[in-house]
Amino acid sequence: MYEYQATIKLHDTDAAGLLFFSNQFKYAHEAYEALLESVGVGFATLIREKSYFLPIVHAESDYKKPLFVGDKIKIQVVVDKIGTTSFSFVYKIFNQKKELAGTAKTVHVTIDKKSKAKIPLPPDMRKAIEKLKG
Repeated sequence: MYEYQATIKLHDTDAAGLLFFSNQFKYAHEAYEALLESVGVGFATLIREKSYFLPIVHAESDYKKPLFVGDKIKIQVVVDKIGTTSFSFVYKIFNQKKELAGTAKTVHVTIDKKSKAKIPLPPDMRKAIEKLKG
């Protein structure tokens, strides 16, 4: 499991100061980017050095409680599945009262940077993700 903390910003809310629904994915993706960075395969490394990409091919989200501008949130990222060519993460978003405010899930597939064809998950990436599984 990986934990990420953030603060809900004004530009991520609607006129009532509530987190705009699609921005739950933005915060999940921020947690995903920080997770990759923490295991040494951040986006700068992926883009500049690796021969593969990890696009999201499926995303889903549920909203449990409202989040307001200024709220401090914690996002737990859990490895859901690791397959031959793909992996998935589940995100649990907690409000400052430590209540579950939302969940999300993303499924990523490994593709070759040049051909865009699906390829097996590279050993370095598999090892990094497996470390998080516990």
